[in-house]
Amino acid sequence: MSKANVTVGDSGIFDAKQLGVSKMLILGVQHMFAMFGATVIVPALTGLDVSTTLLFAGLGTLLFHFLAKGKVPAFLGSSFAFIAGYAAIAPNGEKELLPYACFGVACSAVLYLILAALIKAFGTSKVMKFFPPIVTGPIIIAIGLNLSQSAINNCAANWWIAVLAIVVVIACNIWGKGMIRIIPIIMGVIVSYAAAAVTGNVDFAPVKEAAWIGFPIHYESTVFSVLKGGDTSLLITAAITIMPIALATMVEHIGDMSAISSTVGKNYIKDPGLHRTLLGDGLATMLASLFGAPANTTYGENTGVLSLTKVYDPAVIRIAAVLAILFSFSPKIEAIISCMPTATLGGVSLVLYGMISAVGVRNVVENQVDFAKSRNVIIAALILVLSIGINFSAAGAISFSIGAVTVNLSGLAVGALTGIILNAVLPGKDYKFDDDEPSDTGVNFEV
Repeated sequence: MSKANVTVGDSGIFDAKQLGVSKMLILGVQHMFAMFGATVIVPALTGLDVSTTLLFAGLGTLLFHFLAKGKVPAFLGSSFAFIAGYAAIAPNGEKELLPYACFGVACSAVLYLILAALIKAFGTSKVMKFFPPIVTGPIIIAIGLNLSQSAINNCAANWWIAVLAIVVVIACNIWGKGMIRIIPIIMGVIVSYAAAAVTGNVDFAPVKEAAWIGFPIHYESTVFSVLKGGDTSLLITAAITIMPIALATMVEHIGDMSAISSTVGKNYIKDPGLHRTLLGDGLATMLASLFGAPANTTYGENTGVLSLTKVYDPAVIRIAAVLAILFSFSPKIEAIISCMPTATLGGVSLVLYGMISAVGVRNVVENQVDFAKSRNVIIAALILVLSIGINFSAAGAISFSIGAVTVNLSGLAVGALTGIILNAVLPGKDYKFDDDEPSDTGVNFEV
């Protein structure tokens, strides 16, 4: 494959250097755009700082890649799962209370480290036997479908702009030649953004007012500002309230690793190992929280980009991480990206979220899950109905109290835990795990 004539085979591109530096940079920009919309929504909803969020999304991603031996093409962005935790401690985004919430999130990251240590001590297969295809497939499907509401809501801001983005993404991916076929997302963003700007649907006032350079870390927003002389009782309350959320996000992490493995066709849960990816995710979350940024998580949006482009080189993700770090120091560039029409983000997200669910379907199909068995039908049915039904219910979560502490479990957490338990107790398991098998993720890979 030459730089002048790039073609994408069924196996994808694992060494993006063959595309040339300039094309790798464009691919990195595309991944940065893919994560940007959802990543900045979390600080917008919680009151945390956008620039700090971008900085630690980039740093967290690089830390994750270092700990995962640079093998996993994953980007770490803001976790939506912890929004309820921030709201519990700082319901109105109070600046003086957010550091306490961040302390609770940092404490929750310790659970990642504990689970990583257990996996390292007892082996991946001892954990992954609870995650066969009949469990991971529906979980991955639910991840994409649960994200779909936000995509539709964003599209509703201006449907013609959203549809234009969708059409461009599809056209570039299906009929595009060479590099155009590899960057459908960024093409959709550029064309849709430009059309919106020309028709007066973009307000560039924030860009004019923003400074070119600014420091993204503010001491008063960090956990360090409350560790000495802060409210000890509130610190403890935040930790107890927020730490249980990690139980859900760790399950989501395993689902995300399965999704990335299935998309790329490599068993990342076995190599570099689930203990390494959990460690990377946990430490990235801890680092971000201590400095006043949202918790980090492996991003499904970027998995969707991998599925569309078939460029699987982790170096491209690291380029996106470096760009996020650089952009965090420029309020002007941040404002340009923030001015992107909501409908543009909605349009490209609609495609990406659908791709995530499609990967889950492929996971089930390629592993030939036998739906003639009632146990498999029941497990898949309950995972999907609970994950999606609870998420879109009036409450949005299952709540219960432990003493004075109220615990909220998301639909995905309830669905995943239900599937894991049912698979463990129901007779008739039809998937065998072995330490010598290369496919203990529940996906038949040819590595």
